[in-house]
Amino acid sequence: MKKISNNIFFITLIFGTLVTISSNSWLGAWMGLEINLLSFIPLMNDSKKNLLTSESSLKYFLTQAFASSILLFAIIMLMFFYNSNFLMMNNYNEILILSTLMLKSGAAPFHFWFPEVMEGLSWFNGLILMTWQKIAPLMLISYNFIYNFFMISIILSMLIGSLGGLNQTSIRKLMAFSSINHLGWMLLAMMNNEMLWMTYFLIYSLLSISIVMMFNNFKLFYFNQIFNISLMNPIIKLLIFLNLLSLGGLPPFLGFLPKWLVIQNLTNMGQLFILMISVCLTLITLFFYLRLSYSIYMLNYQKNSWMLKNNYNNKMSSITLLLNFISISGLIMIFMIYMIM
Repeated sequence: MKKISNNIFFITLIFGTLVTISSNSWLGAWMGLEINLLSFIPLMNDSKKNLLTSESSLKYFLTQAFASSILLFAIIMLMFFYNSNFLMMNNYNEILILSTLMLKSGAAPFHFWFPEVMEGLSWFNGLILMTWQKIAPLMLISYNFIYNFFMISIILSMLIGSLGGLNQTSIRKLMAFSSINHLGWMLLAMMNNEMLWMTYFLIYSLLSISIVMMFNNFKLFYFNQIFNISLMNPIIKLLIFLNLLSLGGLPPFLGFLPKWLVIQNLTNMGQLFILMISVCLTLITLFFYLRLSYSIYMLNYQKNSWMLKNNYNNKMSSITLLLNFISISGLIMIFMIYMIM
């Protein structure tokens, strides 16, 4: 019965996002966001009695309800005083609406809730929060554009996403700060090309699914659990290592492809200052991915006989292996695109 209800809520979760991105009015978009919110809250509370999960669901609900109330207020003000649509908006209302949408998506400086909520979720729910839950707010953000407001949010998202992950021992919080950093890149891509941010989001979602499925398979939540990976198959350790490098955007993996497209677009437009800041801050995120990988390969310690028989499952599903192959085959895809062009 629990599984059936979860499936129903998952369907309404998808339905709420589709309502938002297909709506032609702000009120319809708000309704889709509310359907999405009320569907995700029951999914966050799984069958296991976990205090962290209950706390995370409460924090998520309060934050999203606060953002929704402000969004509804701005929409009513917009409809009552200006009788406008997406394209004709008062500047103050536009800033207010963009602020609430960035709060819903977890972009800086409205990111305060995202790592804390991520810490109490399972890997599956955390994956939904990092990927699917960002579609509707980002789609609404792309309808409006304020250059100065976007630049502040982009720089802060990259800065906080980079520096915030340096002092973390929790892998879920590290993935949350990584998501904030990638969100800054998506906003940067959105500022130049609408199709570019969708491509970035699609590849980021694919990489996140690949690495989260491996973390979930081996029940990894904290850095100290990485030591147990040293007892696993060397091929599995190599896949985790390469996936982390791909998520960090290191060439020649697939994660470098969307960053390469954004860098090329910024170079053509002459925006070299923001490009320099973005690349430098991304190197910091690559550092804490390497720090996570360091525990897998570089630490050498003596294995006792009782450690040779461990309870970790060294097998992975065919879907996980396929996603891992796609995420590390960036060199082949880049070469094929270069040959086509």
